Amino acid sequence: MQAIPWSSPNKGSSYQCLASATTASGHTNVEEPIEKSSSEEKQTGNSDQTNPPNRSIRGGPVSWLSLVLLIMTGGGLIFYYDREKKRHIEGLKAATSSVKQGPSVGTAAIGGPFKLVNHDGKSVTERDFLGKWTLIYFGFTHCPDICPDELQKMAAAIDKIKKMSGLEIVPVFISVDPERDSVEQVHDYVKEFHPNLIGLTGTPSDVRQVARAYRVYYMKTEEEGSDYLVDHSIVMYLMSPNMDFVKFYGKNYDVDSLADGIVKEIKQYGT
Repeated sequence: MQAIPWSSPNKGSSYQCLASATTASGHTNVEEPIEKSSSEEKQTGNSDQTNPPNRSIRGGPVSWLSLVLLIMTGGGLIFYYDREKKRHIEGLKAATSSVKQGPSVGTAAIGGPFKLVNHDGKSVTERDFLGKWTLIYFGFTHCPDICPDELQKMAAAIDKIKKMSGLEIVPVFISVDPERDSVEQVHDYVKEFHPNLIGLTGTPSDVRQVARAYRVYYMKTEEEGSDYLVDHSIVMYLMSPNMDFVKFYGKNYDVDSLADGIVKEIKQYGT
C-alpha cells in the first residue's frame, strides 16, 4: 500500500492510496484508488512525511515490460537467423534440382570468380582450379567440432575415391573468419587434416564475395571481445574441371555415401 498526494479543489488536501499485490506469475495488480480524508490523515501521524510528493512507485510494471521486450527481441533474432539458414539451404536444394533436370534448364547460379590467398601466401583465383575436380568446404579454424569433423570426412572420402576409382579430387577449405584466420593460421590448420588440402583466406570483402557466389551463410555469434564463434552453412560443393557447380553434400553424408556420391556424379557428368 502506498500513499500518493491527491489534490481536490473542493475537499482540500487529501491522499490517494494505491493497493498493489504481486501474483504468482510475477505481475503487479493495481487496484482502484482509495481516498483518505483529512481526518484519517491526522490519525496516521507522520505518514505523509515518509511519502513525499512526486515519489516514483518502485516495483511497478515497467521492469516486467522491459523483460518481455527483451525476450521478444531475442526470440526475433533467433527466428531471423534460423530463417536465413533455411532460406540458403532451400536455395541450394532448388539449384541442385535444376541441374538434375537436364542441360536445357541451364547452370545453377552457384560459384563464380573469386580472389583469395592460399595457405602459402600466394594469390589465387578460381582459374587456378581449372582442369581439376574440386571439393570445397567453408568453415573457420576456431570451429570447435563441426569443421574438424567435416574436414576429416572430406579427407577420408577423397582418399577412398582415389583408391577405388583412381580419380583425383582437390580438397579446398575457405575461411569465413578473415579477422582471425591469417595465412599462417590457415597453413597450420589445413595440414592437420590432409597433405593436399588447400586453405584459402582473404580480406573481409573478398570472403564476403566468394561466400555470396557460393550462397554460403555465415554470421558471428556469442561474441565476447576477440572470442566468438561463426554460424555458417555446413555444405561441401563439388565443382567440375570447368569450375561449374555439380552438386552439394550436407552434413548427413558419411564417408562412404560422400565418396560414392562423388564418383557417381563424375561418371554421369557430361552424359
